[in-house]
Amino acid sequence: MKSLEKLFLVALCFGISCSQISDELATNQLKSGDLGADKTHETKMVTVPFVVDYTGTYVYGPMGIPTDKCQINVFVEGEGTGTHVGNSTIYFDFCVNPIFEDDVFIRGEHGNAYSYIVAANGDTLFVSVEGAVLPGRLDDHPEHVVSYWRDPFVILDGTGRFEGATGSGMTDDYNSSENQNSHHHWVGTITMKKGKR
Repeated sequence: MKSLEKLFLVALCFGISCSQISDELATNQLKSGDLGADKTHETKMVTVPFVVDYTGTYVYGPMGIPTDKCQINVFVEGEGTGTHVGNSTIYFDFCVNPIFEDDVFIRGEHGNAYSYIVAANGDTLFVSVEGAVLPGRLDDHPEHVVSYWRDPFVILDGTGRFEGATGSGMTDDYNSSENQNSHHHWVGTITMKKGKR
């Protein structure tokens, strides 16, 4: 009987030791990525809505300044808010080439610009907008609109949480007779890194 008890104890000890060894092997394999979740540090990108609203101030007045690179160089700094950028500032540095027919202004073509949005924490989103400023207003505009532009925008890249970001959408912007400001409302999508950095 005693030898049966000894045999049972030896088997029990052997089973516990094997179990501990097996647990240690499994833990090491999980840490190394051989089992379960793979920790290869791949970044997942997600596409989400992107909506921003800014009120811009013309740094050199609404007509900008003539430069060697274009007929009128326009500089705007704007304050506002948006999805994923929170309270933020937008900056525009772009060229406008006015088009006239019979001495009447019909549009101001604006090209690829040095434009970017800076979030409160300093992360920056680089954007590009091209199109034309048109005189007047559309039926869905407020009465005080004197000129407007509805053009595509493209998200080019960014820094911090916006590194590698892409996206696009449409602007719905205008100038007002009530003030010397530009008003910017953009709707689109942004593809960016998922989660917090």
